[in-house]
Amino acid sequence: MRKPIIAGNWKMNGSRSSIKDLLDGIKAGMGDVKSAEVAICAPAIYLADVSAQLTGSKVAWGGQNLSTEASGAFTGEISADMLLDFKSEYVIVGHSERRTLYGETDELVAEKFEVARKAGLKPILCIGESLEERESGVTNEVCGRQINAVIERSGVKALAEGVIAYEPIWAIGTGKTATPEMAQETHAAIRQFIAEKDAAVAEKVRIQYGGSMNAANAADLLAMEDIDGGLIGGASLKAEDFLAICKAAG
Repeated sequence: MRKPIIAGNWKMNGSRSSIKDLLDGIKAGMGDVKSAEVAICAPAIYLADVSAQLTGSKVAWGGQNLSTEASGAFTGEISADMLLDFKSEYVIVGHSERRTLYGETDELVAEKFEVARKAGLKPILCIGESLEERESGVTNEVCGRQINAVIERSGVKALAEGVIAYEPIWAIGTGKTATPEMAQETHAAIRQFIAEKDAAVAEKVRIQYGGSMNAANAADLLAMEDIDGGLIGGASLKAEDFLAICKAAG
């Protein structure tokens, strides 16, 4: 049985005061979250505050991106060791916004996955298709290509050391969402793609849904056989909504 994981992605949102109130609210409600693993991926500048506030709680934390470099003249970048310095457990790699807005390629994302994993972080590998790709019927090919870049670089077994987040780009921040059945169909295809290379890894790896999961639709999405949690954007900025999703996961 795969343990569900709910990870909040704050993106470029928050302030020191709002983060304190948000985390106080989340911690206060965690007693009602029975089995799901819960994590917060915060802007790097706030990781000190997040670490201080969440230490000793049931909530893990991590970054939203990392450099492929360990150190050096790379102004503005954040290394794996810097994330680990604040006891981060997770890091998001290849979020659709990084791919579409900043031109991150499958190969670069695969390298970031490898760097994170080798450093001892658990990478959350984001994959997913655009609306045009969905309408063209190539969703499975796009997801397979993005996963295969990691497999070619690190081997299929490396996938089990991280988490996969399927995020249909057309359903992020748009208010649109795939139906539970649509999401399940793609999650099952992703798992089958991995199973063709290693059945044990396919059975073990957790696949989150990252397309505008919220308090209203979480239970139906999480009831699907191959949906093992959620990568939560806007709803992770409200303690009540985020906790409702965490509770729906178990």
